[in-house]
Amino acid sequence: MSTTVSKGYKGLGMNGFIATWYAKNTQKNMAAYRRSAQLVAERVSEGATILELAPGPGYLSIELAKLGNYHIVGLDISATFVEIAQAKAREAGVDVDFRLGNASHMPLADDLFDFIVCSAAFKNFSEPVQALDEMFRVLKPGGKALIIDLRPDASIEEIDTHIREDMDLTGMNFLLTKWTFKHMLLKRAYPKDEIRQFVSRSKFKRCTIDDDAIGMHIGLEKHSIN
Repeated sequence: MSTTVSKGYKGLGMNGFIATWYAKNTQKNMAAYRRSAQLVAERVSEGATILELAPGPGYLSIELAKLGNYHIVGLDISATFVEIAQAKAREAGVDVDFRLGNASHMPLADDLFDFIVCSAAFKNFSEPVQALDEMFRVLKPGGKALIIDLRPDASIEEIDTHIREDMDLTGMNFLLTKWTFKHMLLKRAYPKDEIRQFVSRSKFKRCTIDDDAIGMHIGLEKHSIN
């Protein structure tokens, strides 16, 4: 069962100039990507197969690849991001398989991955329940997923601190990023009750949700549906 979403711009991948701008600005936030990579590394074993869904410029996957001997795939709807991520992985000297694909219709076989991570992207998916079902499908039995995303109740003061201190942005980049958070990202972000509704309608059925700064961590596990 899919869900109808009324919020605009969902499902559209960043391409061209806007993707390049995003990659340049978010590269200043490497500490956050390293923290997210460490969160994943703490949850998987050496040799694990990992999918990053909507990796954008690929920074999280690249940092994760530096932490262990993992088999990592990054799937993004934006051709520009796939090209950027592939180039960044080559520059870093790590092996990550970045591919083009839609979260709601993944070009991937069943039961492939031990773990899935999706950071700062779930709020943009046009078919959230379908995306969850696809995540369930490509996970191995007993596999787990972590969705990291923005809380809609994050205050403007918290956003300001995040942009200045975590993203290290100033001047026009600070203003543009703050405008994007206030007028686009916060409006797209899902409240916890809606997240739980999506999950309950998906094959996962249940989840855990924990707050983190301006965001939340949504934990999922592929239990048997029989």
